[in-house]
Amino acid sequence: MGVVTNHLEIVSSVPPEKIFKAFVLEADVLLPKIVPQIFQSFEILEGDGGAGTVKKITFGDAVKFKHAKHRIDLLDKEKFIYHYSWVEGDILSLHHYEKISYEMKVESGPDGGSIFKNATIYHTHGDGKVSEELLKEDNEKIFGLFKAVEGYVLANPAAY
Repeated sequence: MGVVTNHLEIVSSVPPEKIFKAFVLEADVLLPKIVPQIFQSFEILEGDGGAGTVKKITFGDAVKFKHAKHRIDLLDKEKFIYHYSWVEGDILSLHHYEKISYEMKVESGPDGGSIFKNATIYHTHGDGKVSEELLKEDNEKIFGLFKAVEGYVLANPAAY
């Protein structure tokens, strides 16, 4: 198995607890609402929302994949840490991945804001490779999702 890790950091004016609440804790409801072209629905298949929970994600029309399953590996609401892995879905078979893991952390940033840190870890079958183009595209997608959620939080301060 090959392993490739890709890192991304985003500075936000939104405090850590607010962006974590929106981007992680309320993502199942919020993402289909603000980016329905990407996310159609989230469904818990097993678990209680904490570590070990498995969710089915159905993608919207703007995504070339139809579905994925992801498993929550770690959720620490006090330290703003969230790890999950794609364990099933079109993207894994298309690119010959065993799984894709995400390790997210939100830290205090400048002027009361936050710093979002993400590591995406691609676990490939055999000696599989991950192209630089795909790494760049994935970072752009994560950045875009984060900014969409950040914009929603800023536009709805009473909810956060």
